[in-house]
Amino acid sequence: MEKYLNAFIEGFTSTLEWTIDSILFKVPWYTNYFWGLIAISLVVWLLEIAFPWRKNQSIFRKDFWLDAFYMFFNFFIFAIFISGFYNVLGILFAEFGITQKSFALIDISSFPTWSQLIIFFIIIDFVQWFTHVLLHRYEFLWRFHKVHHSVKEMGFAAHLRYHWMENILYKPLKTFGVMILGGFEPEQAYIVHFIAIAIGHLNHSNIKITWGPLKYIFNNPVMHLYHHAKVLPEGRNYGINFGISLSIWDYIFKTDYVPEDSGTIELGFPGEDTFPRTFFGQLFYGFGK
Repeated sequence: MEKYLNAFIEGFTSTLEWTIDSILFKVPWYTNYFWGLIAISLVVWLLEIAFPWRKNQSIFRKDFWLDAFYMFFNFFIFAIFISGFYNVLGILFAEFGITQKSFALIDISSFPTWSQLIIFFIIIDFVQWFTHVLLHRYEFLWRFHKVHHSVKEMGFAAHLRYHWMENILYKPLKTFGVMILGGFEPEQAYIVHFIAIAIGHLNHSNIKITWGPLKYIFNNPVMHLYHHAKVLPEGRNYGINFGISLSIWDYIFKTDYVPEDSGTIELGFPGEDTFPRTFFGQLFYGFGK
């Protein structure tokens, strides 16, 4: 029991120290996720202000500050609290003989750096796409995912407005994605991290971008806005456009849908009138009926 407690404390304190060091600029700039998140957010927000898609939408749109708080809560505050549990899980897996190489399908450690990053990016994105589909497909998961779909006006910070339970769902599956690679994570994985944040911010922003022919590869704000549509097309009861960074999975599995690009559709979900609108109201939403 003592080793589990020590593992929990070690995970908690190390993540807390890393977060504090990041805030105090004691972490190299290229791996400083705290200030990196702020920098990317400011750039995309300025682009929203300079080139607004929905021109009647306020700069400080509906729930702007709620979404801004969610960004830091999900990325840092909750990560500190949950990190101890992941340390304990690591020990339990080891005791059952489950290692990082248990599910290895490919070893990319000897590949060129650029190819390592691309393969890592593609596999992690597919895992996230698949997880996203599950969040819509199963009612007990959808109840948590409603927090993200309660956004009524889209903006960059809506990217990280999601229920804390999604951290618990996504993290193990992303870890499984790394295990497919033999437990190998590229040394420059921070590049993939920042690219994913930037794409996610843009996809939720009030900017009209489609990427031209690249729209069949990369997700974009027009495509993702329809993912948040309150009224879904006939026969698509569980949702559309599930792409995270890449749109290619939706085109491959026929879950794509972009009928027009006016940006004027209503966002939300049926029954949202009874959904809590505050952070504390949403904090424990999804448990029970």
